[in-house]
Amino acid sequence: MMNEVFDFIINSRKAFIKLIDDLTIEELNKIPDGYNNNIIWNFGHIVVSTQTLCYIRTGVLQDATSVKFNEYYKKDTKPSYTVTEEEVAELKAIALESIEKIKEDYANGKFSNITPFTTATYGVQMNNIEEILITTIGHDNVHQGYTWALKKKI
Repeated sequence: MMNEVFDFIINSRKAFIKLIDDLTIEELNKIPDGYNNNIIWNFGHIVVSTQTLCYIRTGVLQDATSVKFNEYYKKDTKPSYTVTEEEVAELKAIALESIEKIKEDYANGKFSNITPFTTATYGVQMNNIEEILITTIGHDNVHQGYTWALKKKI
């Protein structure tokens, strides 16, 4: 069952990448009137959120310094600079590579003893890595939906 969950996350992220692939760097960075973030922030947010939920919130790692770009895309942030094409390319790579790493760590039992926590967004207690990964699917797709809406505004 978990192989299917990982496959779904990867395929969803590939679809998200396809959604943003045809946009210019200006379009990715544009914050439409009435919004407080942009397309690349939504994409970067899913990239860092899954890593912090799986490794930091669970107590597997002690701090988020290993999560590249976390300070710019974590919860309660908003765009504070113009993202470059190089950063976009790196975020796209990390979006897929980080899930492969989580899959590998899952197979190796790295998440077998986690500290349960309650999500800020959904207010639901996460008791195991399987619940976190299933929640990731919903979270990624919420931000992909935001991106569809933002894309119509730019």
